[in-house]
Amino acid sequence: MTTIAVHPIKTDADLEEATRRLWDLRGAPQDSEAWDEYMILADLIEAYEARHHPLPTVTGRAMLAHLMEEHGLTQSQVPEIGPQSLVSAILSGRRSINARMARALAVRFKVPGDAFLPE
Repeated sequence: MTTIAVHPIKTDADLEEATRRLWDLRGAPQDSEAWDEYMILADLIEAYEARHHPLPTVTGRAMLAHLMEEHGLTQSQVPEIGPQSLVSAILSGRRSINARMARALAVRFKVPGDAFLPE
């Protein structure tokens, strides 16, 4: 068995190098040492990014506003939630998206339902 030379990711430069190597290893057979290296690098990259470049938390309200803007929708064009006044209340923070609304929005926008929950 060959030893795999994988090093800790301590800097963004290390991250770039590890990411390049990860791309080089794409498509490696799953029963190979290259696949093992790929999996180790993927875990190291994920851990480094979680610590140093965490993704922002997005509220359901912000997700809805973004998707409405992206699709050019007005408040009255989101019947999955209800009438325009309810959409307005959600976007302003006076009301929350409930589970039924989240499921309907997930289907319409083809995103996971938990993208809208919890508020």
